[in-house]
Amino acid sequence: MTDEEDLAEQARKLFSGPIDFLKSAPQLQHLPDANVPEIAFAGRSNVGKSSLINAVTHRSKLARASNTPGRTQELNYFDVGRPPVLRLVDMPGYGFAEAPKDMVKRWRFLINDFLRGRAVLKRALVLVDSRHGLKDVDRDIMKMLDDAAVSYHLVLTKADKIKPTELASRIDAIRTEAAKHPAAHPLIISTSSEKGDGIAELRTAILEAAIS
Repeated sequence: MTDEEDLAEQARKLFSGPIDFLKSAPQLQHLPDANVPEIAFAGRSNVGKSSLINAVTHRSKLARASNTPGRTQELNYFDVGRPPVLRLVDMPGYGFAEAPKDMVKRWRFLINDFLRGRAVLKRALVLVDSRHGLKDVDRDIMKMLDDAAVSYHLVLTKADKIKPTELASRIDAIRTEAAKHPAAHPLIISTSSEKGDGIAELRTAILEAAIS
C-alpha cells in the first residue's frame, strides 16, 4: 500500500467512526480550546455546504441548513474521532442578499477575527457551486484567507448537475484564477454530495491537512 493509499484508508476509518457536535460559537470568546487541528468549511448561501459536511461524515443530519439563508451567524464545531483527531468548523454562509447590513458587518468581523487569530486552523475549504463558478463573494473570502495566510482548497459542489465537459472547463478556469492567490492550494476537488463523487478524496485532503 502506498503512502497515499494508507492515508486514504486512515481517512475512511476516521470518518466512519465517532463524530459529535461540540458547540456553536456566536462570538470568539465562545470558541473551544485551541488544542485540536481545525478544518473550516466556507461557502455562500445555498452552495450545498450542509449536504457536503453530511456526506463527508456519513451522516444525514449532522449539519443542518438554515431555512433562511444567511441567518446562521455562528461557527459550528464538530469533533471527528474520540478523542478528537480533528475538528470541522461549519462557518456561516456568505453572499446572502436578504441579510441586513449590520448582520453582514458582524459576519465579516467574526470571520476576519477567527481567520487571523486561530493558530490551530490548518485549512479552509471554500465551496463553489459547479454550475456557477467563482463569484465576487467567493473572491472576497479568498482574499480574506490570503490576507490571513490561511491555506485553502477550492471545492466544487453539485458536480453531478452539469455536463462533464462543462465541469472540466469550469475546473480549468478556477485553477487558472486560483494560481494567482498565494494561499490557494493547487488541488481543486470536485464533489457531488448526492452521488458521492470526490467525497473520499475530500476526506483524505482534510486528514492530510490536519496532520501535516
